[in-house]
Amino acid sequence: MSEASGSACLSNLRYSSKTEAQTAAMKPNLFIIGSMKSGTTLLWRLLASHPAIHMSTPKEPSYFVEPNQLRELQPWIWSQGYWRSQKIYLDLFKTSGSKTYAGEASVYYTHLPLATGVADRIMRFSPSARLIYIMRDPVERTISHYWHRVIHNNECRPIEVAIKNDRQYCDVSHYSMQLAPYYKHFSNNQIKLLTLEQIIDNYDETVRSLFCWLEVDDTITKYQLKRENETPNIVRQRMELWSRTVNLLRRSPVSRASIDLLPESIKYYARRLFTREINLLGIDIDPVMEYLQPLQRQQTKELSALTGREFREWKALNS
Repeated sequence: MSEASGSACLSNLRYSSKTEAQTAAMKPNLFIIGSMKSGTTLLWRLLASHPAIHMSTPKEPSYFVEPNQLRELQPWIWSQGYWRSQKIYLDLFKTSGSKTYAGEASVYYTHLPLATGVADRIMRFSPSARLIYIMRDPVERTISHYWHRVIHNNECRPIEVAIKNDRQYCDVSHYSMQLAPYYKHFSNNQIKLLTLEQIIDNYDETVRSLFCWLEVDDTITKYQLKRENETPNIVRQRMELWSRTVNLLRRSPVSRASIDLLPESIKYYARRLFTREINLLGIDIDPVMEYLQPLQRQQTKELSALTGREFREWKALNS
């Protein structure tokens, strides 16, 4: 059995709230569960700035994602190996001391249907945990997700083709679908919903409300609002034939190792030769928006029914 296959045999013990030689105080009890490209890094830094809260570094260990699924979603996070044992994961929180919360922020905790069973695993591990789910205008989030994958995951298809043919983009923006398992396993008062627009438009009040919900000092707002991981106006995108060739080569351990051993200078010139520069300001996204708006308006109606609130702040969705 391969290492990855063996790790996929997830036992109840691994995620149990009762483990030998580990105390409850060492366990994370605060989780930012997503959504990707919605301000999770901003929120992670904000929470870490509070003296009563310890947030893990790295930000998203993704321990509760089934390892084989994590390897498909994000090989780099998988390679860090926090999924290998509970001890490795809990070592991220060993300096939390007597703080009220120890937390982390893994966006792949809301990546259905590509990451399944996460809510159940978190519930078995920390049944009294607090969960924060931050959302963003789903049209803007979906488009930002595409450019993120162009930059970091070698997405080579045109934007309209990719979004229409790869469910991942719209599924991550289907917030009610992503939240439903958490409402099944946790009570409503354990789940805090935020939007990126709330934080930007009404920062002080939103931060005080968040800290009040966590029952920590809500007068502490040291962190200065700063947008992070924003998509640049100029990106480089792999040419499709080159991307397919590289992906094919990387399936073989021998050729993958050979590529990895190439000098960085050669890799750099190869990337420049087989990629094209794109100015995002010159891209016509109207066809993409025309496709997304009716779909995501319906999904937002489902979200409103689930959460009992409306989302008038989402301008691109409602334009």
